[in-house]
Amino acid sequence: MLPFSRAEFFAVFASYNSAVWPAQVLLYVLALGIVALAMRGRRPGGRAVSAGLGLLWIWTGVVYHWWQFTAVNRLAWAFGALFVIQGGLFVAHGVGRRPLEFGRPRGGTGWVGGLLVAYALIVYPLLGLAGHPTQEVPFLGVPCPTTIFTFGLLFWAVRPVPRHLLLIPLAWAFVGSTAVFLLGVPEDVGLLVAGLLGLLLLRSSVPGRPVESPSGASR
Repeated sequence: MLPFSRAEFFAVFASYNSAVWPAQVLLYVLALGIVALAMRGRRPGGRAVSAGLGLLWIWTGVVYHWWQFTAVNRLAWAFGALFVIQGGLFVAHGVGRRPLEFGRPRGGTGWVGGLLVAYALIVYPLLGLAGHPTQEVPFLGVPCPTTIFTFGLLFWAVRPVPRHLLLIPLAWAFVGSTAVFLLGVPEDVGLLVAGLLGLLLLRSSVPGRPVESPSGASR
């Protein structure tokens, strides 16, 4: 049994949306900037994409999980910590000597990444609007669409993604997608699909290496 009801769950989204408005618009601007930089495929852009993803995950951990979701679920303190850690890992790769690199989407992985990005930014909130008042709709900046968006971007990486960058998103994909069955959130089917596709990234991933600062010192 969940420690909160379906009504309480969606009330958290209503409280969050009211408390942070108009930050949702700024987060979408950030996301569109991340997508544009990823598609350009240059190394400085890859650093900015990593940093942008880091900001999204830290925002979700601090503002959604710790500030809002802890009101109905004590486990949100742990969830928030994992999201902040994931954000820190992305930021570290943005400033390290081996940043993630992205390229113009091509072939099957390009299509998969593009579809996941579009689902997170457009389809996910539209499905929410079909069943809930606008104030209860989860937009980018809360856990599930943020995770789907992240997987989409990682499918555009031009070389294997370090394994440690995938573990927390994969864990959340399978934890968060239980909302489909327990809370009646059909849009989270996309999160489950993203997690299953993310296993393909894990299969081709590389062991994590020490992330080094520009001066060469290992972290």
